[in-house]
Amino acid sequence: MAWLPTLLQAKSVLYPEIAYPTYLVGAILGGADHQTVGIDAAQWPNADLAWVNSPSNPTGRVHSADELRAVVEYARRTNTVIASDECYISFPASTKKPISIFEVANGDNRNLLAVHSLSKRSNLAGYRAAFVVGDSALIAKILEVRKHAGMMVPLPVQKAMTVALGDEAHVIQQADRYRARRAVMQSAIESQGFRVDDTEAGLYLWATRNESDWESVKWFAQFGVLVTPGHFYGEAGKRHVRIALTATDSEIETAAGRIRAHVGK
Repeated sequence: MAWLPTLLQAKSVLYPEIAYPTYLVGAILGGADHQTVGIDAAQWPNADLAWVNSPSNPTGRVHSADELRAVVEYARRTNTVIASDECYISFPASTKKPISIFEVANGDNRNLLAVHSLSKRSNLAGYRAAFVVGDSALIAKILEVRKHAGMMVPLPVQKAMTVALGDEAHVIQQADRYRARRAVMQSAIESQGFRVDDTEAGLYLWATRNESDWESVKWFAQFGVLVTPGHFYGEAGKRHVRIALTATDSEIETAAGRIRAHVGK
């Protein structure tokens, strides 16, 4: 993700108002102009590359089919490359099932790329194993440049990816774990006045008590719970915190128990 603007020689990059910081870092590394945008692609300015993230990190929001169609229409109208970050697509948390941008492209993948990561899908974070699919012309360009840049994936990692991608049972099992952990933690923090927004998929809770994110970070710290201040994901997130559901089931239960037992002064 960080190298995509460089590999595509993008000079202008759009990314969501609340977003994974690497979109911005990648634009900076590539020396590109960068701008945040809202959900409605009809309002976006022209650019060389635009990021879409559904399900969202950090919010868990899932784009509707109509919202993704608007993104495809924008790509056709402006000739902008769309990079759809679909790393969390395997982890639905509600009846709103995440879909790939290709499901609304009517078989025409021009200027469309989807980015996937086994760090999320298969818990292979240390392997740095991921892949990009989509427009064959863009993929050929990326492959040609990256081999000269020494970015080849080591063969043992490729073999591990093949095994992981050939199995869906572990993915379904992990999705069930995240849903169960979400229910436990969401109930606990809502009992203390927090509101959880979106959380339709993924492996995080995006929570607010309408206070500074640092105040919320401090509040959780008293229970030994580390959360991320929302402004890390953009200024629009400064009254939220991101809570990861990546601890073990027992650790989630312990943390939730401490929170439920809290009696405010």
